[in-house]
Amino acid sequence: MILPLELPVPPGYFARPVWTGNGFRIGDAILRVLSYGGEPAGWTDELTQVHEDVAGEDHYIDRASREHAGDELERWMSTARPVVIDIGCSSGFLLKSLRKRFPGHCLLGADCVPGPLERLAAAMPDLPLMQFDLPSCPLPDGCFDAVVLLNVLEHVEDDLAAVRQVYRILKPGGVAVVEVPAGPHLYDVYDRQLLHYRRYRMGDLTALFQRAGFRVLARSHLGFFLYPAFRTVKKRNQKYLREAPEIQREIVRRSIRRSSNSPLMYGIMKLEAALRRWVRYPAGIRCLVTCRRPAE
Repeated sequence: MILPLELPVPPGYFARPVWTGNGFRIGDAILRVLSYGGEPAGWTDELTQVHEDVAGEDHYIDRASREHAGDELERWMSTARPVVIDIGCSSGFLLKSLRKRFPGHCLLGADCVPGPLERLAAAMPDLPLMQFDLPSCPLPDGCFDAVVLLNVLEHVEDDLAAVRQVYRILKPGGVAVVEVPAGPHLYDVYDRQLLHYRRYRMGDLTALFQRAGFRVLARSHLGFFLYPAFRTVKKRNQKYLREAPEIQREIVRRSIRRSSNSPLMYGIMKLEAALRRWVRYPAGIRCLVTCRRPAE
């Protein structure tokens, strides 16, 4: 795969990196992950490991999330061979799904912490991977046809700065597929342990993207049919916010483990996705927004 963008020189080097198809070459060095540094406070390698050790790749919400992202890319992108970056790619579950669905797309992955990227590079060495902090994104202007942000903005303290960077790196007419946790009133021990700065109201989320210059194409929620039970659990878990951190961590582990791989729940999510073609869900577990950078 030829990488159709010129990448900046990373810290500690004196030449631009060149994608070889199996890593980035800078002089005599071959880098599996191109690092621009800047690990933020909103996520850690350890949190990735906890979530994936307990939930794995098959958590019904995450599967539904990945399928929705693919649907939105298919719906809104018109470029024959688009360049797509998954920011917050973690262990690459979405990238693996997109590769199967869109074999002609140029796909890149990025995250703010190095551990998951190194493991992903070992498993998928022909996938370009970069480490950077989104609010200080080093990538050039107007280089992507689509940016996917699944459960990223809640981990960024200055989310407006992050959204403005997404706008900058998109080509005119490019799309952003976004997902964040819904409902500020539901912030609980799970959110605190996963280092969420916030949960979102749909109106606040769309206003955030409009403020950065985007046009909103679609909005809805994920997990509408599960929302009543979800709300009950979140309200109950708020009482644990005063507990010690180790107790909070165990509560989160149990919560993820109990709900991780349920065929019944996945069936409910499939039904919800089918109906979303005609229905905009007014509430849910996560907010879903697709935006476009206006063509110039």
